[in-house]
Amino acid sequence: MYDICCVGHITLDKVVTPQAVKHMAGGTSFYFSNAIRNMDVNYTLVTTLGQSEMVVVEKLRAKGIHIDALACGQSVYFENIYSENQNHRTQRVLQKANPFTIEQLQQTEAKIFHLGPLLADDIDVSLIKELHRRGKVSLDVQGYLREVVNENVVAIDWADKCEALQHIDILKANEHETEVLTGSTDIFEGARILAGWGVKEVVITLGSMGSVIYTDGVFYNIPAYTPTAVVDATGCGDTYMAGYLYQRIKGASFQQAGEFAAAMASYNIASSGPFTGTEEDVLELLNKGEKVYSY
Repeated sequence: MYDICCVGHITLDKVVTPQAVKHMAGGTSFYFSNAIRNMDVNYTLVTTLGQSEMVVVEKLRAKGIHIDALACGQSVYFENIYSENQNHRTQRVLQKANPFTIEQLQQTEAKIFHLGPLLADDIDVSLIKELHRRGKVSLDVQGYLREVVNENVVAIDWADKCEALQHIDILKANEHETEVLTGSTDIFEGARILAGWGVKEVVITLGSMGSVIYTDGVFYNIPAYTPTAVVDATGCGDTYMAGYLYQRIKGASFQQAGEFAAAMASYNIASSGPFTGTEEDVLELLNKGEKVYSY
């Protein structure tokens, strides 16, 4: 029995920033796994990717990350282009991977399953329901809100949201994704709508303005922590959720978990690539970092 199991594709990423163009592995599963690997938690990753990219899995295993990897078809290939404002990016998808199946996770047991679909057809609602029967389900919703048209990522609504969200315990979305899901530009109203559809913990990230957590009718205002530099925002949302779920599995309060998660994300944005810090690094930023609140 694992504490946390992440389910998601490892991708090929081309990241374009005003400073540089870099090619690297990516995806929710990649950034989440790197962020949580130095924490005191029993963790595993379930992923699929092309045979030619299995070297990425071996590098992650060499870092001590437990991985159940299936080589089939091809890997997802993303192009992420950031402007000077790191809160915004444009994307293209040059390759897609096969969706996950119930059979792939038949033998995996976990207290929390964190799902990181990158595209709308990565994880079917039937798999969400099956995992919810075994443990809590956490979801980064971004993948369900985008489809690929001629390699371009097009924003869509999630057709199965009302059916699926009944089986989601923890939902992570940013303010734009919350608006697409609920039709509301007010994040507080949006959070209430999502909770009304069955979500137990609604986590709404607001980039450099912090985040909001809504559960049991209560809002928690989570600050952002000013980073030492702003270099690359890729993977910061995944790093946030790694910190949040790590703290929640350890019994931290919603406020404590959110603040720890925010500090992890702020630490991560100061360099390119996945999170490389430790719990001690996060706690130091928590104690010394300048806070920015959304409200």
